Amino acid sequence: MEQLRQLGEALGAINALMVFEPELRVNPRQCRLLADACAHALAAVTGEVRAHLRFEERGAKWRAVEPPLRELHRAFRDAEGYVRHCLCLDPRGGGGGSGWWARAAAAAHGTECVEQHLHGILWCVAVAVEAVEAAAEIAGDDADEIARRRVVLANKYDGRSMLEPRMFQHAYGKLYLVSQEFVARMDTAWKEDRWLLSQLLDEMKSPAAPKPLTKSERRLADVLAAPRGKLHPASVLLNGDYSVRRRLGGNLKEAHWMGDSFAVKHFIGDADAEVSMLSSVAHPNVAHAAYCFHDEERKEYFVIMDQLMAKDLGSYVKEMSSPRRRIPFPLVVAVHIMLQIARGMEYLHANKIYHGELNPSNVLVKPRQQPDGYVHVKVAGFERPAGTVTNGAKASANGNANAAGAGGDDTCIWYAPEVLEHQGSRDRHTEKADVYSFAMICFELLTGKVPFEDNHLQGDKTSKNIRAGERPLFPFQAPKYLVALTKRCWHADPAQRPPFASVCRVLRYVKRFLVMNPEPQQADAPPAAPAADYLDIEAQLLRRIPAWQRGQGAPPRVADVPFQMFAYRAVEREKTAAGAHASRDSRATDSGSEENSLCGDENGVGATTPDDDASTVSGGTVRSRPDSSDGKKTTPVRKADGKTPPRQAGALHSVATFS
Repeated sequence: MEQLRQLGEALGAINALMVFEPELRVNPRQCRLLADACAHALAAVTGEVRAHLRFEERGAKWRAVEPPLRELHRAFRDAEGYVRHCLCLDPRGGGGGSGWWARAAAAAHGTECVEQHLHGILWCVAVAVEAVEAAAEIAGDDADEIARRRVVLANKYDGRSMLEPRMFQHAYGKLYLVSQEFVARMDTAWKEDRWLLSQLLDEMKSPAAPKPLTKSERRLADVLAAPRGKLHPASVLLNGDYSVRRRLGGNLKEAHWMGDSFAVKHFIGDADAEVSMLSSVAHPNVAHAAYCFHDEERKEYFVIMDQLMAKDLGSYVKEMSSPRRRIPFPLVVAVHIMLQIARGMEYLHANKIYHGELNPSNVLVKPRQQPDGYVHVKVAGFERPAGTVTNGAKASANGNANAAGAGGDDTCIWYAPEVLEHQGSRDRHTEKADVYSFAMICFELLTGKVPFEDNHLQGDKTSKNIRAGERPLFPFQAPKYLVALTKRCWHADPAQRPPFASVCRVLRYVKRFLVMNPEPQQADAPPAAPAADYLDIEAQLLRRIPAWQRGQGAPPRVADVPFQMFAYRAVEREKTAAGAHASRDSRATDSGSEENSLCGDENGVGATTPDDDASTVSGGTVRSRPDSSDGKKTTPVRKADGKTPPRQAGALHSVATFS
């Protein structure tokens, strides 16, 4: 009940801001869309609570609903902050000033509403609805009523009839906020806001305007109205109130412009390709250009970035790590960071942009206002086109030469073995090489350690051993379902590494599991484990939903998130039911004979076929062993020829290829 009250208060705050909707001059359509999404989300969740739960049981049987509702409340608070940011003073009424221009410049090209805030709300609604359903299966004391509810839920998640996006939208679109009308608004809100802003700026430049614009303001109006990526004369920027506050490193600076702080990339020489690449993308998890200025005589480019970030991920992990913490972040925060990186990379790959230098120094973070440990993440450093010679991971987005962490010059730790194998003759800008680099970042997020920092092998020996199949060793207590995903992403065979679209789906469901199963308060309490292998679920859904295979090169759509969560839940219920049935039939003979497919070797975990409940593929040369009782790591078992070591008798082996 307390969480529902907080949701109501947050929605009330948003509605109070929307009282001034006529005064919204920046992104009014997106603000209205966001306010309506919050209202529909609360109506959907409370409707499910009212239909399935009993008020007198709110003290105990509602407990499973509380964590998802807290997550939804966080999404509401973020939405309130976005609306508050867009609610600027009316520039035509004399109260705008430079602050209005700065806020308009910061919000005009942003995609945070649809791509970030709506993503959070849609994901939270799916998790909250599932939590209410789980509570409903034990609510009440009438056995017949409970049985009827379970039958209804079984029919709802019938994979034979409901694993089709259009069928899902027709049956549950309103409940999950993806009705045809709402999806159409998501697709058009940003375009409508751009048109409304251009109309407003035309009115402000008109001679009949109540307050004529100054010459400087007219130039700013032209900049804001122009399409993203258009080159403007550098004099428009430099002859105003532009001033550099500090260097962030490399070609990145913090500058003061129009009364606010912005990140500015400064290029000298021929940088058309870099500027064009930065201007071609727009995603809240990708550092991209908002406005570009060019001085032809001095051959200089000034690129105003979409947002000023605080620091790079490598520095932030080091700052958050301490001897008293086993891991630098709570698991749900680590997964949230991983998901944001994966979403940014999914967007880049959909636009045929491959990073090639993905490492913690090229991932920028900014702590959120809420004191919950969450941060906003942006992928940076991708502006160098394929074939550009760089100094490895040292050419960081913030100019920090700490990409290799404690390893100093060991920049090879972020590169895939096939890149190291053909260094100098093979381009590192490939989809699968980026996935490998992402896995190394995941290792650092989950352990707080730079990969191989405890290894005695350095320099050329590190590169040689990575090519031979050596991978970092996870501590024994690391969650196996996250270890499995990381190992799949750093698989020795690039074809076995999943695309980022698959990684995003898995991580969304992992985050859902962590929210619904909070970490135990007691230090000695064992953490919960998923009922099914999420890599296995993804492999099955890729076979059962051909659109996911065909759509791997298409730009990601936020409106697809509820169906993806629904499909995962449907297959998970199928596997759980099948596993329980098989366990009852063969408990005596099969107990302990199979290895769980979440426990793979260092180079990857094979996904199972639909008929396999648990299978493992050993794809490389190193096997992790748990820490010994005295706290020392045991020596990893290597196999020089790269062949699979012998497994337990009866273990099943199968591979789902991600190409």
